[in-house]
Amino acid sequence: MHSKLFFGETSKISELIDYNKVDQLALNLKELRDNGGRLFVLGVGGSAGNASHAVNDFRKLCGIESYAPSDNVSELTARTNDEGWDTIFDSWLLISKISSLDALFIFSVGGGDLEKNVSPGIVKAVNLAKKTGAKVFGVVGRNGGYTAKAGDCVIVIPTVDDSRITPHTEAFHAVVWHSLVCNPVLQIKPTKW
Repeated sequence: MHSKLFFGETSKISELIDYNKVDQLALNLKELRDNGGRLFVLGVGGSAGNASHAVNDFRKLCGIESYAPSDNVSELTARTNDEGWDTIFDSWLLISKISSLDALFIFSVGGGDLEKNVSPGIVKAVNLAKKTGAKVFGVVGRNGGYTAKAGDCVIVIPTVDDSRITPHTEAFHAVVWHSLVCNPVLQIKPTKW
């Protein structure tokens, strides 16, 4: 029975996730907010949808100025068409004047890998963040790729089955960010329900 297997794996991931790192990320986000920094949430594919939803929650519930560059489909496709797919985030961040006060929050399954040509835009954005002194946070899968290697506080979702890394990682993007936005360290507005 697939459902029982899938939810059993989900339960196992919940037991294996690094709770201390999730709490550390909450403290990092509080510091970002307290210092007047902005949060740029990046993701491609399903992770872009997660980025959009997370921006809403960080803004509404936690009072963190947050943006998802992928929400502007006109700019995203213009940059892709005119400059190339790998420029979609770093070009956007440059115009937004990313600085040492700010942070990236990466949602990605692979975390970016230039050698494999996987999410090169994320790699370029992480490099820009490091160059400007901005922090890099993330929730990624597998070994986390470039984001986990270069990031400041990155949660790697434990792999329990290689054939379901993507659905579990993308699902846990939501679990982790919802854990963060209802953490008393961060949450300043109650949810409606």
